[in-house]
Parts: sequence; C-alpha cells; structure tokens
Amino acid sequence: MADRTVRVAITGHVQGVGYRAWVEREARRRGLKGWVRNRKDGSVEAVFSGEAEAVEAMTVACKVGPRSAVVLQTATSPMLVPPDSGFRVLPTE
Repeated sequence: MADRTVRVAITGHVQGVGYRAWVEREARRRGLKGWVRNRKDGSVEAVFSGEAEAVEAMTVACKVGPRSAVVLQTATSPMLVPPDSGFRVLPTE
C-alpha cells in the first residue's frame, strides 16, 4: 500500500492533558514517522507519515485523543515531503 504524509491541527482542551505523549505512543505503535508539538495558541500540531491505512487510523484517533482531552476540531492537510525516520516530540512553537 502507498505511503501518505499529512499534517493535523488539533484544537480543544489538548494541552496539559498528556495529548503529545499519547500521540507519540500511538504513532510509534502504528509504525509512523513524524512529530508532534504544542502550539502557542493552545492547539497541538502533528505530522504523520507511513502506510496510508495507519495514517488514516491515526488521524481518526486524534479526533478523540487521550481520556482527559476534549477535542473540538481536527484539520488534516496533505504534505508532499515526508519527515525523517522515527517519531518525536518537538518544542512548542
């Protein structure tokens, strides 16, 4: 199956609730490359790259997040350039 790379912006009560750690754990479990970070506006931003089915599953999971999060909206957009190998948490931007 073809690879896919997307950027996902997540808004709601998603900072201070373990959202980034949850994303990192879930992305690695699915074998995805990319990164996640908090944004200064209170949102979370992530890039996922890998098998299209795994990327789709991760974007769907982001709509719920960890138990203590309250996700109001997610916006997914395609990216042309996949990230380097591995998955990591980046500093807030």
